[in-house]
Amino acid sequence: MKRIMDYDVIEMPVCYEDLLEESKNIGFDQPSDVYIGTLLKTLLASKPKGNFLELGTGASLSLSWMLAGMDSQSTLVSLDNDAQLMAIAEKYFGEDSRLQLFCTDGAEWIKNYTGEKFDLIFADTWPGKYNTLEETLALLKPGGIYLIDDMKPQSNWPDGHAEKAKNLVDYLENREDLVITKMDWSTGVLMATKTD
Repeated sequence: MKRIMDYDVIEMPVCYEDLLEESKNIGFDQPSDVYIGTLLKTLLASKPKGNFLELGTGASLSLSWMLAGMDSQSTLVSLDNDAQLMAIAEKYFGEDSRLQLFCTDGAEWIKNYTGEKFDLIFADTWPGKYNTLEETLALLKPGGIYLIDDMKPQSNWPDGHAEKAKNLVDYLENREDLVITKMDWSTGVLMATKTD
């Protein structure tokens, strides 16, 4: 007998299966986990008129969840440096007026950004996570959420990456301006709220 928490996700984003197929067709082997997607949708839904940032668009799987959680007055910036991946995002979401897509170097974009601060940043790539971290955290509003996944050991991690991940978690835990929750769930999730 299934426990109540074991039930499958019922409402997937409209084009989710198509995005999975696109990922497969181009050999993209780092798709976002469904559970992080549902968490993103819920978190974005909690911030009406929110301003959101996704670092690492990838094959747009997490992007589809984020857009599904946003209200009509929210905005989202999503960026990646891979033109093939950004073409997928443009194909499926380019007409969404709430979304700005950038095919660019993430670290450079973060360093040069001067707009409004963000209510939530999902850092799913090296920039904003393993480099330009200080600059990224400075882009959060007080009460803003910083979210990262893939913190549990993965089969595709290069040598030495486990130490980098541990050092990142240690650093975030020791910051006085963040309240942290670590979740041994999905691919390993860390969520932090900025206090000032």
